[in-house]
Amino acid sequence: MLGKLFGRSTERQAHPHALPPRKQKHGTYALRALGDARVLALVEAADAGDWAAVKAALAPFDLGREQAVLGQLTDVDGVEEWIVRAAEEDKDDEELRATALLISGARHVAWGWEARTSARAVDVGREQWQTFYERLRIAEEHLLEAAELRPGWVTPWRHLLTSGRGMSVDDSVQEARLAAGLRRDPLNLDIHLEWVSHLQPRWGGEPGQALEFAQKAFAAAPDGHRLGCVIAMARIEEWVESDDRECLQQPRIRAELREAAERSVLHHAYERRLGWQGDYNIFAMALSLAGSSTASNVFRELEGVITQWPWTFMSDPEKAYARFRKAF
Repeated sequence: MLGKLFGRSTERQAHPHALPPRKQKHGTYALRALGDARVLALVEAADAGDWAAVKAALAPFDLGREQAVLGQLTDVDGVEEWIVRAAEEDKDDEELRATALLISGARHVAWGWEARTSARAVDVGREQWQTFYERLRIAEEHLLEAAELRPGWVTPWRHLLTSGRGMSVDDSVQEARLAAGLRRDPLNLDIHLEWVSHLQPRWGGEPGQALEFAQKAFAAAPDGHRLGCVIAMARIEEWVESDDRECLQQPRIRAELREAAERSVLHHAYERRLGWQGDYNIFAMALSLAGSSTASNVFRELEGVITQWPWTFMSDPEKAYARFRKAF
């Protein structure tokens, strides 16, 4: 019964490509390569700079639509050094060239933020800003070309929203990019999460805008859809922006998050695709910050798995995860 209600555990254990967990202190472990051996092979090929092996490992995936898989490549150091040459090698194969440009663009966005760091804008040095903008400029060039070559893809628009936010492009441009992404996938969670970030006061938005956007978006989603995470992320962002560490511990917020969880990740219709643990981690953090007992249902299904996002908002992510997990 619990398997049907909260995660189909037997199905997860039977996954033919599942990686064995690596338990760490506090009984938690970081999710590696989305917990999938095929994704690990892809990441290892990229880390080795082997474009032929990358192409072979990409066979089961569609990076133009599978953001979770693409996201694994954006964190691979050194990809930016050879991926453009790979695009040139495959210039006569439109899809392969678009794929290489997409990987390059997404990597340059992440690489740009590595230069900027997560420091406040006033604490970022001039050279850091210059490096940041140069990397984002390259990212935009490659992502726009990838989008032109493969007009049906949604992932270029997700990363263009991120690069545009970093480069402070006009709101009209950002809104056009949002619309382009949603035309291709109206319920795409990653596009919605990017817009929640865009609407934060620290990026020029107004208080309450992001939550209103999230509530409207999720209201249009069917039961069991992962778009419920946009509610949880909007509340986490609210906590990040606030000076009150207990700002989410209100009955109405707890009720909202519980209902969102029950209608999305805890709903029997929720589909566990690659990277589903990221959805659960978003809810685990939001529910924990709100002091909701529903967090226990989410942590139970995660079985100690922690994803980098959104726990990076915590000074010690693993310790915070373990503390909340124990509390509920």
